[in-house]
Amino acid sequence: MRDLFDRIIENKGPLGKWASQAEGYFVFPKLEGPISNRMKFQGKDVITWSINDYLGLANLPEIKKVDGEAALEHGAAYPMGARMMSGHTDYHEQLQNELAEFVHKDAAYLLNFGYQGFMSVIDALVSKDDIIVYDVDCHACIIDGVRLHMGKRFTFKHNDPESLEKNLERATKLANETGGGILVISEGVFGMRGEQGILKEIVALKKKFLFRLLVDDAHGFGTLGKTGAGAGEEQGVQDEIDVYLATFAKSMAGIGAFVAADKEIIEYLKYNLRSQMFAKSLPMVYVKGALKRLDMLRTMPELKAKLWENVNALQNGLKERGFDIGTTTSCVTPVYLNGSIPEAMALVKDLRENHGIFCSIVVYPVIPKGLILLRLIPTATHTMEDIAETLDAFSAIRERLENGTYKRLSAAVAAAMGE
Repeated sequence: MRDLFDRIIENKGPLGKWASQAEGYFVFPKLEGPISNRMKFQGKDVITWSINDYLGLANLPEIKKVDGEAALEHGAAYPMGARMMSGHTDYHEQLQNELAEFVHKDAAYLLNFGYQGFMSVIDALVSKDDIIVYDVDCHACIIDGVRLHMGKRFTFKHNDPESLEKNLERATKLANETGGGILVISEGVFGMRGEQGILKEIVALKKKFLFRLLVDDAHGFGTLGKTGAGAGEEQGVQDEIDVYLATFAKSMAGIGAFVAADKEIIEYLKYNLRSQMFAKSLPMVYVKGALKRLDMLRTMPELKAKLWENVNALQNGLKERGFDIGTTTSCVTPVYLNGSIPEAMALVKDLRENHGIFCSIVVYPVIPKGLILLRLIPTATHTMEDIAETLDAFSAIRERLENGTYKRLSAAVAAAMGE
């Protein structure tokens, strides 16, 4: 027998082992100043490409006014208690109704957090006799939600209709034995690659198989579709999404989330979502703030238009310079490069210190070894000047990566970590 903590002390995990080199700079960095296209990092001005404020709402005066007035009126605590007990208000109901209408669903229910909420929605929708079939590249909140499932689950290859069909055949056979049903889970937009989920192809399989579809549209809500209702609207299949979930943490620049579906399903979830039944209600400052943000999504299409002007300029500029941005079909802009983790550290330090560009870095184990992913999130607040500076900086760092500059600079770190 051993002490439980021995393993934790000996093996800090694939990311944790880099803590001494990375913490405070590459991970857990501290951006300062008002949320915007340009902020400060360690005292330097940087163009920020890692803030999920797609529509640029976070620092708008009218948004801050509503947030401030709600905080002054209600404080940070009201309403106290869980929704079922003492934390329910007319404003919570109003926000739910407006969200349901916006995403073309019968009803909606508020969630305190997208991550926590999605796990709980999965847990509530399935029993031990049911089978889950989900895209292998689904977000961590979906993976963790599926882990709660007491029954069988299958993954299908990312955005692969043939793989999905094969797994639906397996799931159907098993469901016939257990007497259960099938839940298929995908995403509206996959947050790392930027690809939209194959919602149209998934929905088409309903003609052949009996299943229900649950979609996480955190990155599609507010950015895709004619009205901003998300990836389902963009692909013309919103009506066929049985349970739709999105967060306020991206386009709405806030905290919270919601789930939307037919009234009967939402009524069931209201009484069976453990993460909401036993958690404090979403505070009024976030509820009133979300109402204002949602109103701006509805009434100011120019915000989404400006966002996509910037997205197209950035993505087209990168492609014209020969960068690999994968197959993104959303605002998320991944740039793929080849290199080790130490090289990635040297590259990002150069990008931030010498070029004033701050973007997120993604390495193994999130992506395969030998790849570096620089993830850029364009917003409506970015300018053409920001984009031009960034394109020039990326050309410069690629040259240094290819000529071995970063390999030489990172040799000591690589040796110390056994890379």
